[in-house]
Amino acid sequence: MNKIKLSIMKAIQQEMNLKTTFFTPAIRITLITLLTLLLVSFSANAQDKNAKNWLDQVTAKVKSYNNIAIDFKYSLNNAKENINQDSKGNVIMKGNEYVLNFMGVTKIFDGQKTYTIVPEDEEITIAKVDEKDDSAITPSKMLTFFNSGYKYKMDIVQNVKGRKIQYIKLTPTNAKDARKEILLGIDSQTKHIYNLIEMGKNGTKTTLTVNSFKTNQPLSKNQFTFAQSKYPNYYINKLD
Repeated sequence: MNKIKLSIMKAIQQEMNLKTTFFTPAIRITLITLLTLLLVSFSANAQDKNAKNWLDQVTAKVKSYNNIAIDFKYSLNNAKENINQDSKGNVIMKGNEYVLNFMGVTKIFDGQKTYTIVPEDEEITIAKVDEKDDSAITPSKMLTFFNSGYKYKMDIVQNVKGRKIQYIKLTPTNAKDARKEILLGIDSQTKHIYNLIEMGKNGTKTTLTVNSFKTNQPLSKNQFTFAQSKYPNYYINKLD
């Protein structure tokens, strides 16, 4: 991978303090962020009833859809690492299944196994998801991702191209958390997530902005099925 990609991954890993498994730090973090945006269920102790009401509405809206397709922009800024980089990606989700495309890598989850496809290296990593592994990233876990460990309250309102965006501020309660605060932007009219901004204690700022949010799209019956025949020359790395 090129130097910029490696620098981005390093900065993100430092920011979130996540261990690398079968996925690059950048992809792991983006996946966490994306699925959190889509499936997050905030039921922590009532700290701000108004904020909780907004978050509950977002969760209810997301759960009402059969499937969701999102195009997004991911920005990372880190002055210390001299990084100012933008990347684009997309994800399609239905229940616990998804297909994520980001930074030239495709990740498929069929409900049981993940298939990480890296064309640059002509390599595919297959791993079975262990629900008992706290470090494993699964859509089902995103339902309780923010249930504890955060204080939240209403924040500013911004007008973005005619859209009223209400922000909710989340502050980690764990002093060891690398993140200083998180701002979750919610479209006041649709109750869809507009963006998520994470501020790190080391000065790193990451922003994920939803450019397109489509729901209940016609999907192929094989949408979340990995077809090995499409990659005849790829090295298959099975972790299980």
